[in-house]
Parts: sequence; structure tokens; C-alpha cells
Amino acid sequence: MAPWKLPLVVAALVVPIVAGFLTAGPALGVAAGALAVLALLVVAARQKPRGPIGSAPSAEGVRRVLIVAAAAVEDPGDVARVVRELDLEGSGGDEEVRVLVPARIGFLDRWASDVEPARQSAQRQLVGTVAALAKAGVAAEARVGDEDVVQAVEDQLQSYSATEVLLVDEGGDGEEEAAAELRARLAADFHRLRLAK
Repeated sequence: MAPWKLPLVVAALVVPIVAGFLTAGPALGVAAGALAVLALLVVAARQKPRGPIGSAPSAEGVRRVLIVAAAAVEDPGDVARVVRELDLEGSGGDEEVRVLVPARIGFLDRWASDVEPARQSAQRQLVGTVAALAKAGVAAEARVGDEDVVQAVEDQLQSYSATEVLLVDEGGDGEEEAAAELRARLAADFHRLRLAK
């Protein structure tokens, strides 16, 4: 937290309480204090961490690529664009490639805790993407991740120290924001490839 924010937070808590006590007595002062604390808790709970994602790539010389397929990459033209973007043509398999597909969970499914259909759909997309990459000569591991693209990448980078991250998307459903956040927070090199819808 920036040093100048702490006095503002304290003032936001203290001023309503003092004003309530001075204008209407203890009842309003306690109520104002409870509301101020509740508002502070809601704001704090909604904050997302903004630190860097992943660690700086190690100097061991292994190129590790994470392809985040927010859109299906099965068309041969799209696969060729991915291979060109990451310069995987004729590399001889000197790199490790992992494909990550975020599971798209609907609002009602999330509330009903019925995430299995979304995970199965992501698994089908993942199998198709990995098969299309294999056909182009790129061997890759596969993972299904969180529905939030940024959270999915952050989770993967806990166990897989990627040197490069490629986001493949169609430019919808909050992907612009996700791309901007990944560009700002990733320690690894970030690329983005938008596919035609």
C-alpha cells in the first residue's frame, strides 16, 4: 500500500464515527463505525493482488513456453500462426511447451457448483489443440485451468517456470483486460495472438 493511502483509510474509518457521536450520540456513532468497517472489509475483499506473476526465468538455458488457449487452436492456419509467433518451426524440440485452457464456467453453474461440464468442454478443447500442435511437430503437455485467465496463468507458473507466455484468444469476454494485466504483471516474455472469430 502506498504510504499516502493509510491516513485516508484511517480518516474514512474515524470521521464517520466521530461525526455520528457528535451529532446524535453513541447509537449513531456505533452504527456509523459498523458501516465504515463493513465498507472497508468489502473493499479489501474485492481487491486483487497486483504483484508480479511468476519469477524471472532461470539461466539454465531451457526454453519453456506456456500457450494459454482461451480460444480453440485447431485450424491448421491458426496452428501455423502460433508456431510462427513462438518461433517453434524447426527448433528440434529444444523447448518445453505446455498448453493451458481456462475452463469457462457459467454464472449459474458456478453457484450450483456444477463445474464438470465446463471442465469437460475445456478438456475437449485442450485435446484438440494439443493434437493440432502435435500434427505441426510441436509436442506439448496439457492442463485445464481456472476460468479467470490471469488466475489460471498465475496458478500454472507456480509449478512451471515459463520463459514465454502466449495468450491465444478471440478478443472477447474480458480478454482485453486479461491481456493488459498479463502484459503488466508477467515476469516472463508475453505474446498475444488474436484469432478471427
